[in-house]
Amino acid sequence: MNQATLIVIKPDGLKKSLTGNILTRLSETKLEIVAAKMVRVSKQLAEEHYRHLKNKPFFPEVVKYICGELHNRKKVMALVYWGQEAIPKCRELAGATNPEEADSTSIRGSYGRITTSGVYENVVHVSANPEDAESEIKLWFSPSEIIVDLYSTKELVEKEKKVTVWT
Repeated sequence: MNQATLIVIKPDGLKKSLTGNILTRLSETKLEIVAAKMVRVSKQLAEEHYRHLKNKPFFPEVVKYICGELHNRKKVMALVYWGQEAIPKCRELAGATNPEEADSTSIRGSYGRITTSGVYENVVHVSANPEDAESEIKLWFSPSEIIVDLYSTKELVEKEKKVTVWT
């Protein structure tokens, strides 16, 4: 069954110039990239993405981490991978969330670390299950940014929408 999953190459992955290495590893899955973009992660986006951790004592650090405040790299690369068993394939390649528990051949096992304050700098995010993937993809991407029809959509006419255009 075809699935979609959100992959986020986090600020530490970008700062360490690991984007090419990570994309090469993910190519082993034989999945298709159906959306990709660089994103400046706002506090609002970070808090919504990590809402399931809201009551954890490390929540503020995780928000700072994904926003790039810990690495002076205020961007991430967000991608949607799509294809047969996308979630388990990508999660296996990513490895365990805790880099010290991740297989040494996985992305997190190879490139991740735990900071002295206890934040998992695990280089990538991969959706955990189809429900999370759908909500995360809808949070990070609009339907027009994805080249396949993943979920149902509707068209709206918005009046007086302020947009930035090239001059």
